[in-house]
Amino acid sequence: MATQSTRSVFMGPRLRRIRRDLGLTQADMAADLDISGSYVALLERNQRPVTADMLLRLARTYKIDIADLAGDGGADHTARMQAVLKDPMFADIDMPSLEVSDVATSYPGITEAFLRLYTAYREEQLALADRGGKGTGGAHFGDIDANDPVAEVRRFLAARRNNFPQLDDAAERLVQVASGQSGFIERLKIRHNLTVRHLPPEVMLGSTRRLDRHRRQLLLDDSLDTASLNFQLAQQLAYLEMEDEIRAAVEAGHFATESGELLARRALAGYAAAALIMPYSAFAKAAEARHYDLEALARQFGTSFEQTAHRITTLQRPGQEKVPFFLIRVDPAGNVSKLLDGAGFPFARHGGACPLWSVHRVFSTPRQIVTQWLELPDGQRFFSIARTVTAGGGAFGAARVDRAIAVGCAAEHASRLIYTRGGAGPDASTPTPIGVACRVCHRPHCAARSALPIGRELLPDDFRRLSVPFGFSDS
Repeated sequence: MATQSTRSVFMGPRLRRIRRDLGLTQADMAADLDISGSYVALLERNQRPVTADMLLRLARTYKIDIADLAGDGGADHTARMQAVLKDPMFADIDMPSLEVSDVATSYPGITEAFLRLYTAYREEQLALADRGGKGTGGAHFGDIDANDPVAEVRRFLAARRNNFPQLDDAAERLVQVASGQSGFIERLKIRHNLTVRHLPPEVMLGSTRRLDRHRRQLLLDDSLDTASLNFQLAQQLAYLEMEDEIRAAVEAGHFATESGELLARRALAGYAAAALIMPYSAFAKAAEARHYDLEALARQFGTSFEQTAHRITTLQRPGQEKVPFFLIRVDPAGNVSKLLDGAGFPFARHGGACPLWSVHRVFSTPRQIVTQWLELPDGQRFFSIARTVTAGGGAFGAARVDRAIAVGCAAEHASRLIYTRGGAGPDASTPTPIGVACRVCHRPHCAARSALPIGRELLPDDFRRLSVPFGFSDS
């Protein structure tokens, strides 16, 4: 069997692309390289390998860096293809990894087209699920319009499993020259001629961060804690230096509303900021080493619990995937203000959150982690980690907002988490039976039910009053 290094010297599609980018015919390239036109054709059809001598000749003739010319043998495309092909819709198709690698390496254009089509398919599936959820009574997501900007962005992130490798790559390059608070400040000064100033909230007039281009200053609220200050510095740096990557990612979303596009841009800038503070490779390695201990990771990277929980949902880089997590953030009234789904939890379709889920109860135990096994009506099981977080404050009398965050993963990954190791956490054999929303949950004995399930008729209570809020028919 040929090795990867042997196969990687067949670079026909890449050679054809180089020739076309240079505006050359096969005859032109043959003359430049002192070979026959038929040999160029054979190289482009992968019927002949590109030898080391030919690589050097190409590099010298067209002033191309040999590393760029040789490329990565399609490693990135291969990893992305393999990640996509894990979708259950492909489960009955036998596609050996070697064949996937051959396609990705030899036909990068077709591979890219396939990946774009799959992403578009995922977005449409999520949009249809949102529309299909209308009328289900879900208080948060089931009743949203398909063109609602928040729904647009949630579908955009979910279709990509909240992972943007181009932003992670750009962040890791930037971190090589600027990292940490002092590094970010120095980079802003040297590269962008911006001085960072810390001003009191009354001077900032409601802003946390403001770029004053006229005075060449970046103004920051001096009541920010260290984690928030670092994040604002990183986000401004992302806007200044990762604009091309952010714009490309937003354009790929094809948003129907301007607000959706702006929300996506803000979300991606936040993603980029997190990638600067918690670079993918270092963070993924630390997450595995610490068994996804969110508090320990927050200490290691100098981040808040929420920033760390958010970043943990992004570890799905093709070829370097870690445990897939979802995240939900709610306020004491149950309003959902953040949702990231990379673990297959059915938020987009049904929405809402069950009151039996601990994310609604942790307000009574502030800043303490509460773990819970969950079981949906269809039998799916998840493991959940919930804790409160606080935004605002920083001074006496300053407004504070308390919210609760739940981070979870599918049951098959839970053994990799510190929260289940050594017998820690609740008993996996007795999960809490929850539903995603009362109107689509058909559990008959739930004392927390607030609405009848769709399609069920209420039973009269003339002669019998059940202990649950609603008694309903079996059909």
